[in-house]
Amino acid sequence: MAHRLLPEWHPQDAVQLTWPSPHSDWAPLLERIEATMETMAVTIARYQAVLIAVPDTATRSHLAHRFACLGVEPTRLRLVVAPADDTWARDHGPLGVTRDGEPLLLDYVFTGWGGKFEAARDNTLTRRLADVGTFACPVEARDLVLEGGAIDTDGEGTLLTTEACLLNPNRNASLDRTALEARLKAELGVTRVLWLANGHLEGDDTDSHVDTLVRFCNPTSLAYVRCDDPADPHYPALAAMEAELRALRCADGEPYRLVPLPWPRACHDPVDGHRLPATYANFLIINGAVLVPVYGDAADSGALAALGEAFPDRDIIPIDCLSVIRQHGSLHCLTMQLPAGSLATQDTPVA
Repeated sequence: MAHRLLPEWHPQDAVQLTWPSPHSDWAPLLERIEATMETMAVTIARYQAVLIAVPDTATRSHLAHRFACLGVEPTRLRLVVAPADDTWARDHGPLGVTRDGEPLLLDYVFTGWGGKFEAARDNTLTRRLADVGTFACPVEARDLVLEGGAIDTDGEGTLLTTEACLLNPNRNASLDRTALEARLKAELGVTRVLWLANGHLEGDDTDSHVDTLVRFCNPTSLAYVRCDDPADPHYPALAAMEAELRALRCADGEPYRLVPLPWPRACHDPVDGHRLPATYANFLIINGAVLVPVYGDAADSGALAALGEAFPDRDIIPIDCLSVIRQHGSLHCLTMQLPAGSLATQDTPVA
């Protein structure tokens, strides 16, 4: 049976979010992160449905009323009670593929980025959503540790990732590069894996997820973070990554069109001063639009312009993510797209 890992620009039924709990690490910032995710949900609902896993029935009722007041079409909103440890749906959500042309969701193991954080409820979230009839297509478990933010694809057989994450012994210690590539090819239907040896962001807990560094915009274009400040500690690694990208080739042997994204000024945590992982590469592609994280920085406009040129047929929408990076992720990290044909219709719209 032939599998195909779907690119983010493949038609989508919905975007999945996991709503923050007041008992999570978001507690000191709860109102701020809820406001950000509310903005995200309202924006996404203009284009397609939003599936939100919520911690309890009280939150479900509150959000149903709140989004109704904000004018969200009830058929564009799906609220499901499914408690989680954290909000990072990109990494605990399912990966969308097709098998012989039909949609399939793959449920990989999530360990809190190599055991750094509690993740037991996150790891079972996809199965719990499936068990209550959320999905219209099969959901199949896989025993490989793999986060959605660790990989990106052109949808035509190429997978992009980083050595620092996928070859980290805190993920799949028993698999070397050859064995891991074989698993990825067999389960995701990819035919080649492009490995980046360089690139990182201070404050990142993921061991250099590729979605913080480099992203496919289409099968022949890559958007990437470019540090233009030689005094910044990121400069050597990101310059080396840029050189790697220049050497990469598309499947037909042609070089990729590279889309450099600007470097925002350093953002620091207001409590203890550590640096936060602000990145414009953490954008989200949905039906008809691209949501772009912004940080109240002079570089925001340059990032929006660059991605506007990379996605000329989509609306480019900024989303303030200053609160999101306080917990060391950004916009893309909070989301997981669900491909067309994967979300079940609900008998009764959310009241």
